[in-house]
Amino acid sequence: MALVPLKRAAQIMRPAELRKWFDLEEGDYLEAEAVEDGMLLKPVSVIERQKAWEQARKALDRVHVKLPRSDKYPQEQEEDITRIIKELRQEDVAVRRT
Repeated sequence: MALVPLKRAAQIMRPAELRKWFDLEEGDYLEAEAVEDGMLLKPVSVIERQKAWEQARKALDRVHVKLPRSDKYPQEQEEDITRIIKELRQEDVAVRRT
């Protein structure tokens, strides 16, 4: 466990080994969350909303016609998509650790 000093303006220095482990660079974002035993910092990807919609529309255009119509409600579809994204992120982290 590394000690992390609190700098001026409440900035923290993340240990080099953790920056490398999580492939963090200057300007990357971390999500801060209060947990029972302290604070949890999680790397997150941030993309401009307009750019994200453009990429989503392009992806949907490629697969929309190929997929059969779903019998699920939109909320169920969103929950499935969220679950798949979380699984892919976990796989990505596991690959980075090897």
